[in-house]
Order: sequence, then structure tokens, then C-alpha cells
Amino acid sequence: MIGMHTGSCLCGAVKFEVEGALPGPDGCHCTACRKFSGHFFVSTDVPRSSLTIHGEENVSWFRSSERARRGFCSTCGSSLFWDPIDRDWTGIAMGAFDQPTRTRLAVHVHTAEKGDYYDIADGVSQFQRVPPAPH
Repeated sequence: MIGMHTGSCLCGAVKFEVEGALPGPDGCHCTACRKFSGHFFVSTDVPRSSLTIHGEENVSWFRSSERARRGFCSTCGSSLFWDPIDRDWTGIAMGAFDQPTRTRLAVHVHTAEKGDYYDIADGVSQFQRVPPAPH
């Protein structure tokens, strides 16, 4: 079904479903995302109402800043979610989705903090910080 996307952590203790199309994901190069994921963190932001998490008792949440918490599997350690406190959406790690996702990387953000061991040369828009919201 085109409107349903599924995924899981590495061990399968946490599974999730997203109803509807996935927005174009962003690659976040900030220091916190790189430390959370081991590289830059690529996620798609979906409305909380379209996300169902199975095995939610296996998700551990780390409050990484005043504005967000990060969710990972407490069994295998897979980095899964970026959850802003004051928004109605959750970022889900693209690597956790089953294929196909029917989307492509839309933007790179926080490129001013990117690691020195790689280049961003894929032609996708880059912003040193998060771009301003459209009006």
C-alpha cells in the first residue's frame, strides 16, 4: 500500500508504521545528531497522528536539549526518533524504514557543524543552520 510505510530497529523490538506519504527527509549535520547516529542523521518529519509505534516500551528517550528528545531502542541501541517538544511531528530515521520509501533527500541542515571527514557533494540544498519556515 503506497500510503503505509513500516520500519523497525535492528533487533525488531521496536516497530513502527506511518500512514501517508513521507515528506522529503533532511540530513542534519549538527554535532548532537552526529553523536546520536554515528554520522549525520537523516530523518523524515511526520505528523504524530500518522505514526504508530509497536513495542514503545522498548524505546528509551534522551532529552538532548531544551527543545527535543531522541528515541532509541533500549535493546539494540538503534537511533530511531527525533522528537521536538513543542511541535506536533516526529522525525524518524530513514535507515529504519523498510523499502521502498518513495522519497529522496530534500535538504542538508546545520552544515556548519558537519564532520571534517566527508564532503557534501550530492547537489541537494545546504543550509548552515535550519532554513526559515515558509510563510
